[in-house]
Amino acid sequence: MLAGFVLIILLLGGMAVRSWLVVERFVSQSRQGGELALQLTASIQELGESTVDVERSARQFLVLGDAVIRQRFDENIAHSLAAVDRLESIAVSPLGGLLADWRATAEQLKAGLDGGMHKAELAPLLARLVQLNEDMKAVGQHWVEFQNAQVLLELERNRLRLGWQLIAALLGALVVAMAMGWWLMRPMRHLERAITRLGEKRFDEAVVVGGPADLRQLGRRLDWLRLRLAELEADRERMLRHVSHELKTPLTALREGVSLLQEEVPGPLGESQREVVEILQHNVLALQRQIESLLSLNAASFEARRLEYSPVSLRAFLSEAVHRRELQAQARHLSLRVEAVDSEVSVDAAKLAVVVDNLLSNAIDFSPEGGEIIVRATLDEAGVRLECADQGPGVASEDVERIFEPFVQGQRRAPMPRRGSGVGLSIVRELVRAMGGQVGLLPSGRGAHFYVDIPNERQ
Repeated sequence: MLAGFVLIILLLGGMAVRSWLVVERFVSQSRQGGELALQLTASIQELGESTVDVERSARQFLVLGDAVIRQRFDENIAHSLAAVDRLESIAVSPLGGLLADWRATAEQLKAGLDGGMHKAELAPLLARLVQLNEDMKAVGQHWVEFQNAQVLLELERNRLRLGWQLIAALLGALVVAMAMGWWLMRPMRHLERAITRLGEKRFDEAVVVGGPADLRQLGRRLDWLRLRLAELEADRERMLRHVSHELKTPLTALREGVSLLQEEVPGPLGESQREVVEILQHNVLALQRQIESLLSLNAASFEARRLEYSPVSLRAFLSEAVHRRELQAQARHLSLRVEAVDSEVSVDAAKLAVVVDNLLSNAIDFSPEGGEIIVRATLDEAGVRLECADQGPGVASEDVERIFEPFVQGQRRAPMPRRGSGVGLSIVRELVRAMGGQVGLLPSGRGAHFYVDIPNERQ
């Protein structure tokens, strides 16, 4: 992760440094170009002013022939040639020929004055100097504009280049971030699946987590926890089997003895003795049902570990489940209605049959005489949803959270006496969790409305 952050910093930081260097170079070029343009313009302007002084002093000397004016002419020529030297030092290539021509014309003018040339002969030389100044001014302005255009063109090129480099840097940082996310999230998903399997009591698959060393260490600790939980679960099941077996054997003898007493095999019983025997018979049967329920719950927990998927038609599956409960429903004058899509799904049919049977049995027990029970099945992208709704007393709000716990029957009683021990919904929860689903209660104005969500393994 640190290497990924360093790489992102290098990408974005390198792009920032690159942009800063480009801006610095552009500022430096602009400053140098401005200074050269200022020197060029000032030197050309100075040369123009000096040329005016040269022309004036030359004409005055031709008229007056005064040595002082001639000295002033020489000073103006020297000043102009100094300006020419500065222009040549700037090294503006278009000005090279004009400056050489200006220097040659100035030499001819000076030689003409020394040779006593007439005014008419010197006039073209003076006009030539003025024209050369105008030409240098135009060339200098064009050169300044060309330099500005070059700087702007270079800036545009750098802008486009920086834009593409910025896009490349951002894409590179995005790729690195996604790679980091994938590298970190992959073991996190493994951890999440491992924790889910542990919560569903599926201890058969080892926990293997890759990625960074600390996550691998966490994976090893989770695998140790898996083994420890598997041992505890095995111990619990072993204890339940032993306790149930140890209780069932003497309980069978006790039940037979009570039956013999009830049948008055040892001898006739008095009225009070018969009441005591009936109490014993009732409690022995209740204890036997509790032990059998405990064994059923333990068997369901064991069977929940093994899943066998097969294609099942929802409508036919629910119709068959309802048919199995038809006689029980007729005895209570109940109406069983199936609402299901005619679709085929891949589920563990045996375990799902136990789930539906327990929900139907619970709904039949709690439905009033002549009531209606609806069994519904829908299919969507999330998987299969089964619903079972009755018209009974429903589930009290304080029992909603614990109704699926073992041996919890809730506060609201069934219309008819029932012999349930309160493990049916617990078995439903165990089997649904084993199939990767969830079970719960939906809000209902009347009766209980259970739902079961399980994934469709064909998706």
